[in-house]
Amino acid sequence: MQEALGDTFAVPLKSLGSGSDLTLPSSSEADTLERHDLALLAGSAPTLTRDEILERRRKHYGPNLALFFPEDPLHVTSAVGCRLYTSDSREEADSYLDCINNVSHVGHCHPQVTAAIAGQLARVNTNSRYLSQEHVQYAEALTATFPAPLETLYLLSSGSEANELALRVARTLRCDGAPRTAPLHVAVLDHAYHGHTNAAMELSPYKFYGPGGAGRAQHVHVLPCPDTYRGTGLGGEAAARAAVAEAAAAGATIGAFFAESVISCGGQVMFPDGYLAGVYRVMREQGALCVADEVQCGFGRVGDAFWAFQLQGVVPDIVTIGKPMGNGYPVSGAVMSRALAGAFAAAGGEFFATHGGSNAAVAAGAATLRVLREEGLQARAAAVGAHVAAGMRALQAAYPTLVGDVRGRGLMLGMELGPWGSVIKFKPPMCFGEREADRMLRALGCELAALAADHEQLQALHDASRAAVAQLTRAREAWD
Repeated sequence: MQEALGDTFAVPLKSLGSGSDLTLPSSSEADTLERHDLALLAGSAPTLTRDEILERRRKHYGPNLALFFPEDPLHVTSAVGCRLYTSDSREEADSYLDCINNVSHVGHCHPQVTAAIAGQLARVNTNSRYLSQEHVQYAEALTATFPAPLETLYLLSSGSEANELALRVARTLRCDGAPRTAPLHVAVLDHAYHGHTNAAMELSPYKFYGPGGAGRAQHVHVLPCPDTYRGTGLGGEAAARAAVAEAAAAGATIGAFFAESVISCGGQVMFPDGYLAGVYRVMREQGALCVADEVQCGFGRVGDAFWAFQLQGVVPDIVTIGKPMGNGYPVSGAVMSRALAGAFAAAGGEFFATHGGSNAAVAAGAATLRVLREEGLQARAAAVGAHVAAGMRALQAAYPTLVGDVRGRGLMLGMELGPWGSVIKFKPPMCFGEREADRMLRALGCELAALAADHEQLQALHDASRAAVAQLTRAREAWD
């Protein structure tokens, strides 16, 4: 499996017709649009042209901060539900469907979440060193979504920070709560991404094997990415034992295993049945803590479960959560058992994060969780996701030389184009409906038809993909 090359997919509605076809799919989204009347868009018109903004960005922003569609970037000025409006938008038909944003989880600018954050900021916004009724109510509501014994919450500001905390716990303790006395070695899955901090990047083959990466650190052991499409790396227990043996050969013991419950940046990879159970069993024999990274795939996105690790029938020692947690407001968390948290507190001293657990962050998290329940968005993800997957498989049947695989669950799907690892990732806001899905599938079908008819362009894309994979393979071999 290779890095997902098709990293975003925004569909311009103006290219897909007009009239009744643009009717919103649900009453909740219609209500949202009423609160964000399109007349308001005119009042927020930018004073700079897109080219002027781009020029100033190039002057004052770091040059390695990525920009979607760099040759023709979108100047997004407002958003509602799963629609993005740009400086060129004049009406609803000029908007874009957001098919990739798994941060604005319940929809861009959801009125309940927006009101909760604004109201809290107008009252008080301090930190977790003060008592707050809302803090404990949110902790109770959130931890109630986890299986026992996961009942203790630490609040932070980003998924990277949450994974850093999990790593800190693993450096301190074994999975049985006993103190860790040996240097920490960590097992991860190939193509995984766990964050942008130094320590988190060391756990992220997606980064350390990617462009500008430093290669694998000696204390990190990489399990092959299970590839159900090509039928390789499917045995979790065997992969785990190989990693344990590699660590033992270096005189070390693995103390933690980190895994995204769905490997997102690696191309929306789902585990075969029993995979994580086999890995967990071997890792816990070593005293290793098993960490489920739900930063991208949690909060009902997979449809059939609230947390994607539940699809594997396992209970992690720590679960890290983030991106969608506050619907765009920065809040994240790490959830673990009370016993593990108690042992960490006894051995590791005080823990504090300045913005983790701020009143506004709690308000954002609580409102997002409430909307998920009230609007039935987990069930919606299952139903709409099945509809999208069926449409993608129809395209796969129509263009078998282009579409190699369709995979995923709920509103976390991937379409692999051909044998060279280019994956279109689909993980839209959870308010995405079947009508939006049909528009997206029509647009995707048009692009596939055009590509299939242009043999020269198709060959050029295949050649470029082969070259990219070859370059990545050579770099990996040199690093290892």
